Amino acid sequence: MAEIITKENKMLGEKYYTFTHKTGLRVYVFPKKMTSSYALFTTKYGSIDNRFKLEGEDKFVSVPDGIAHFLEHKMFECENGEDAFELFAKTGASANAYTSNARTAYLFSTTDNFYEALEYLLDFVTHPYFTEKTVQKEQGIIGQELKMYDDHPGARLEKGLLQALYKNNKVRIDVGGTIESIAEITAEVLYKCYYTFYNLHNMVLAACGDIELDRVEQICDKILKDAPKQVIIRDYEGEDEPKGVYKKRSECRLAVSKPILSIGIKDSDISSCPSERAKKFYATLILNEMLYSRSSELYTTLYDKKLISHYLDSAFEHSENYSFNVIATESSDPEAVYAHFVEFINKTKAQGLDKEAFELAKRTIYASYIKSFDSTEDIAENIITNYLEGTDVFEIPDIISSIDYDYISKLFESFYKEEYYAMSVVRPIEKE
Repeated sequence: MAEIITKENKMLGEKYYTFTHKTGLRVYVFPKKMTSSYALFTTKYGSIDNRFKLEGEDKFVSVPDGIAHFLEHKMFECENGEDAFELFAKTGASANAYTSNARTAYLFSTTDNFYEALEYLLDFVTHPYFTEKTVQKEQGIIGQELKMYDDHPGARLEKGLLQALYKNNKVRIDVGGTIESIAEITAEVLYKCYYTFYNLHNMVLAACGDIELDRVEQICDKILKDAPKQVIIRDYEGEDEPKGVYKKRSECRLAVSKPILSIGIKDSDISSCPSERAKKFYATLILNEMLYSRSSELYTTLYDKKLISHYLDSAFEHSENYSFNVIATESSDPEAVYAHFVEFINKTKAQGLDKEAFELAKRTIYASYIKSFDSTEDIAENIITNYLEGTDVFEIPDIISSIDYDYISKLFESFYKEEYYAMSVVRPIEKE
């Protein structure tokens, strides 16, 4: 029986249990009476992990770009010929998976048969099966997927922005790799990556819903096998990344009716302290709400001048290896939008941030986080994100509360400098 740690937040009225299974897997169980239950099985392994070694090994191993995403696809193919998606469908569960820059996750959501679906999840992710024949088949499938994304405006917009912001950081590498890089993948190198990163000591499971702690632990005992303790050393080769952007513009032409654009703000000031990173993350979300929401001066100006039609989206990615903010919209005149953005930021710097707007934005972000506890999916995702970042899901409300006007003002002053700005644009194909 593992040592069970109980965490409770009385303000939220929520409680969860966590333990480290004897195999090394960290497990979170968040009982919550809701109509659907959700499980998320994650490894700290993403597209940026393409050069690594285990502690005690002499040489680093370099693997082809896109291999984490390729491995995710291959995991759903079982040795007996069954497809893992079909197994989940038999239980009534809806399964999926995703690969990002820093993680690979397998998940399902269900209203019934949660424990049966959990057995399937743990079983297929811990039983790899690759052959050269099946790898070659997958190369063709993923090659077609990569071609499809090359024609996808949103994917090209994001790729262009990252390759403008960063010169060396591996976040600029496309998660799927390239047709050339995936052609280098073999069954042998897949197994090397699997046994390095899919070691249970490098993984975490979060389960949320109308579920019982004991049943989850029993399933872990039944399905999981002991994993050797090992330390992964990752070489990200990004230490010489310049503070400023690599290039100011990235453009391409695709089948869009109107240009779409994203403005990126590169952030090189990344703390080694997880709590400080979390504070900066939520402070930037507050800033984004102040600067780019529908009630903001920038949105109103762009809309009134008919430079944007309806949306001005913002997002912030912040981790121990990379950090950037993004504003995205659609406009017939991307350069005019960029000019108004720069003018608005400089004007706001000169005048100072509005204190009432800060208080309102802070309440909005705080309320949004509290509301996330109404979703089993959001709870599990928040648990995993905080675990991988070195924080705790229950710490976040206090971290948001600790953000004051002075902190926001200093962050705004240091973050927003024109040498940190880049823009990616996807324009319509020119008519002949």
